[in-house]
Amino acid sequence: MSQRTALLVGATGLVGGHCLQFLLQAEEYEKVIILVRRPLLMDHQKLEEHVVNFDKLDQYASIMRANDVFCCLGTTIKAAGSQQEFRKVDFTYTVQTCAIAVKNGADQLLVVTSLGANPRSKIFYNRIKGETEEALSKLPCEAIHFFRPSLLLGDRKESRPVENAGISAIKGLSLLMAGPLKKYKPIDANVVAHSMVLVAQETRSGVNVYESDRIQALHDAVA
Repeated sequence: MSQRTALLVGATGLVGGHCLQFLLQAEEYEKVIILVRRPLLMDHQKLEEHVVNFDKLDQYASIMRANDVFCCLGTTIKAAGSQQEFRKVDFTYTVQTCAIAVKNGADQLLVVTSLGANPRSKIFYNRIKGETEEALSKLPCEAIHFFRPSLLLGDRKESRPVENAGISAIKGLSLLMAGPLKKYKPIDANVVAHSMVLVAQETRSGVNVYESDRIQALHDAVA
């Protein structure tokens, strides 16, 4: 799987930032296309950056051509300002990006959702993530991979006090999380990103789901 092109959205986020670095380092990719709201001010011979208006993605369809699509978009209701705006980022932008790329011939989609994603969940966040998975699963793509991390560890640009408090509490219980509970352990964002790039090099087809414990195992197997 050499000389491939990757399309990445969410490159400024916690997982997306790590994913960009892994993609630029991967010999399998000759080009990495990123769609961003603001310039990253990064220079790399493999990097093709496009500053776009995500509310008008159809206007950029011609540049959204890649073998592998990595979608790391995500926000919070606080940052978005409302549940409606949150859904626009996490659902609408994600689904539109992938749909356009698939129409342009993308071979596979690799998308970060969340542990607990369920379109029928009573929890708004989990429900939107589940609806996103449900919509993407209907796209005519050879392979679709959903990565469902637990609480993410890493240095964020924005403050998330509630999430940080949750991470601190769960960290204290991590040693007790064995067996079925392993998937609830906090996981490093760079581990998620690394596993996404690893999975892209495999030849799996259909819809595949990777929860935190499986994501960690994929990373550990080659670390």
